[in-house]
Amino acid sequence: MTATPVLRVAGVTKWYHVPTALTSKFSSKTPGSLRALDGVDLQLNKGEILALVGESGSGKSTLAKILVGSTKPTSGELEYDGEHITGARHKDSSRRIQMVFQDPYSSLNPRMSVGDMLKELLLLHKIVRRREVRAESIRLLNMVGLEEDALDAYPSQFSGGQRQRIAIARAIAVRPDILIADEPVSALDVSVQATILELFTSLQRELGLSILFVAHNLAVVQHLSQRVAVMYLGRIVEVADTAEIFSNPRHPYTRALIDSIPRMSAESVNASFVLDGEPPSPFDVPSGCRFNPRCPYATDACRTTDPALESIAPGHLSACIRASELPILPLVPKANAVNQQGSL
Repeated sequence: MTATPVLRVAGVTKWYHVPTALTSKFSSKTPGSLRALDGVDLQLNKGEILALVGESGSGKSTLAKILVGSTKPTSGELEYDGEHITGARHKDSSRRIQMVFQDPYSSLNPRMSVGDMLKELLLLHKIVRRREVRAESIRLLNMVGLEEDALDAYPSQFSGGQRQRIAIARAIAVRPDILIADEPVSALDVSVQATILELFTSLQRELGLSILFVAHNLAVVQHLSQRVAVMYLGRIVEVADTAEIFSNPRHPYTRALIDSIPRMSAESVNASFVLDGEPPSPFDVPSGCRFNPRCPYATDACRTTDPALESIAPGHLSACIRASELPILPLVPKANAVNQQGSL
């Protein structure tokens, strides 16, 4: 894997203007906008799986929708393969970045058979000739672990895991360079999550895909990704290689997420680091570091200084003014974290 960015965002924001009557219920300040994204900097390297993690409401799905083109940012820059992405995207640029959604059933047309869904895409984007559509559709289904007889069936005839396989087949049918996977296993039974994760790894290897895998479960991404980006309240607060994130987290929020992973033995749990409370309202973002109301390491400086995402070691970025002072975290054994999923 090279370090060549195939997708890059810089200073991306997404603000939603809402009525005064609504914002007054959530904020004591002068109402204005909901800050879904508030200056996001991130890059996806060619041929890698990058995990984007954080609690619900942190802005992960909003960023995913901006990257795939279904939502426009309020401001900021987006680059695909070194070229700026501006305005409406044409058919070819849309083809190159595909999305796999959280709920496979709602993302599939219940009135179309699987074969018709694939046929429509293959012909629209001129992937193969008309006479080759069926053979190509069978090949796609085989790649995701389904058989030819699925072509004539409808989404309602499949299980949740099978529907997600169909959704993945549909996404790779147009031969994209990038997959944006937005919580693709969170709506599935634990018993089938592992097989879908293995499928993503296999497809990344076979097709050379670059994958942004959005998740809230660090135990999942530890086994899937090469790098991890941690998002909190509309911003990226830490980025590093997966092994580095788990052995040496340099942001208190990342540390709290790792400590929250269930362990197989009581002595492996660091009970001294507990993440209390809910994230602040995006209508009323705290001054200074936005994590300071929940951070056990917060000082007066943290309440006045809004830290930038800066390099603290080669390939390791953190948005914490006390990054170098955080205690070292004992390495989380992979087997322990995965066993809590009950499926790997």
